[in-house]
Formats: sequence, structure tokens, C-alpha cells
Amino acid sequence: DTVGKHPAIPVTPVQIATAAIEAGEAGAAIAHIHVRDPATGKPSRDIRYYREVVERIRASNSDIVINLTCGAGGRYVPGDNDPKQGAPGTTVATPLDRVSHVVELKPEICSLDCATMNMGEFVFMNTPGHLRTMAKQIREAGTKPELEVFDIGHIRLAERLVQDDLIADPPLFQIVLGVAWSLPATPQAMAYASTLIPPGAHWASFGISRMQFPMVAQAVLLGGHVRVGLEDNLYIDKGELAKNNAALVEKAVKIVRLMGAEPASPAEARRE
Repeated sequence: DTVGKHPAIPVTPVQIATAAIEAGEAGAAIAHIHVRDPATGKPSRDIRYYREVVERIRASNSDIVINLTCGAGGRYVPGDNDPKQGAPGTTVATPLDRVSHVVELKPEICSLDCATMNMGEFVFMNTPGHLRTMAKQIREAGTKPELEVFDIGHIRLAERLVQDDLIADPPLFQIVLGVAWSLPATPQAMAYASTLIPPGAHWASFGISRMQFPMVAQAVLLGGHVRVGLEDNLYIDKGELAKNNAALVEKAVKIVRLMGAEPASPAEARRE
């Protein structure tokens, strides 16, 4: 939750849609989208906000690929007196609720976090049964899941979902680095994780905070795709806040080109 830590965090559906469009203009092929309660700035799963964001992007001249999160609804904070009961901060929802916005809005991509793990001080809960239910609904909606993996076992679980024909070939993996308590944002961690991605799959990776841009270069070196944005990092340089998401995209594009690669257009990303 970075509202209050940065003056340009998009909060309202208008601001979020605008940020996605600006990111596309700066060179992004895909926009990964969360929504917030406009009154409080807190994360939300309210489909009204997703609907407005998606409709605004689709009504614009942007052809950026829309990627809606399904990560919300997985947080569990055990109660102090009864750990079987969720304490304040718990957001656990049914798997059908967590993908209801995808079923209705049918984005081209949505995230599917293949991880049950300690994330900071809470549990991020995504059990195999819940993932199977979500994956089935996502596939029936005609949406491609972005398989977010935070550790080595998550890659194995995601691969099983593919083997069980719940996810169509070729799968798309996103290796998340630097989140407590998961794989660190280091070249060694990304290199090892990338070797476990099944043959024929597409993969991307990113690091959070100060490791965002070093991990852009590392992903290009290893043959992966890249991700940047204010969800993961607030700074364009040491001690300097990024103006907006587009500024982070512009810097990533420069790094990609300096590494001898070229950012994909939305049309090229769709063909893959």
C-alpha cells in the first residue's frame, strides 16, 4: 500500500486508466492493473472500479494489453487469541470471488499467484485447490493467466496446472524477486529460477525496490521479458521519486535497448 508514500500513485479509475495508457505510450506492451477505493486509497476488489478502468482503456486509442490482478483476496493474518480466525487485515475470499472480475470483463491476461507463503508479516494463501478452481474459470473466460511465482516450489505447482490442462500452452511465468520472504532479487536467483521454467514457456521477471532496474538488465541477459512499475518500486534513481509509471517504463526501455534488445509492441506480445 504505497498511497501516501508517493504523490503520484494512481487511485481513482480515471487515474489508473490514464496511467496504463501513458505506460503504453512510453513503450509498455502490457499494463498490470490493481484498483483502489477512491475514497480511502486502500486496495479494492470492487468490480465497479475494474469495469471503469477497463472500459476507459478500451475506449481510448491505446492498444495496450490489459492484465488484471487476481492476487487480492489471498491475505491471511492469524488472530492472536485464536489463529484459526482471521485478524484485522485478513482479506481471504473464495476462488470464484477472486476471479469474478475476469469472468465478466475478459481481459487478455490476468495474474494467477501460484504461491502460499509468508509475505512480510502475513500469509499469502493460494492453495492448489483454489488455484485449480481459479485456473478453470480463467481459461473458460478466454483469458491467459500470468503465473506469478515467488519461489522454486511455486514453479513446480504452476507446471502441474499446465500438465493438468488447466492452463493452455504456451504458459506465461512471472518470476517475482525480492519480496519478503521469497527468492531474493539477485542475478543468481533469477538465473536458477529461469532454468526451471518448462521448455516452450514464456517468462518474465522483476525485482522490487532498488533492484527493479538491475533485474531488468538481468532478465534481458537471460532471455526473459521485463516488468517495471510503481507497484514494485517508487524511485527512478537513488533518492529520486519517479514522476509516474511511464517514467519507469521509459527507463526500462532504455535499458532494454542498451542490452541490444527491442521492446515488443502490444501486437507483437499478442502474437507470442
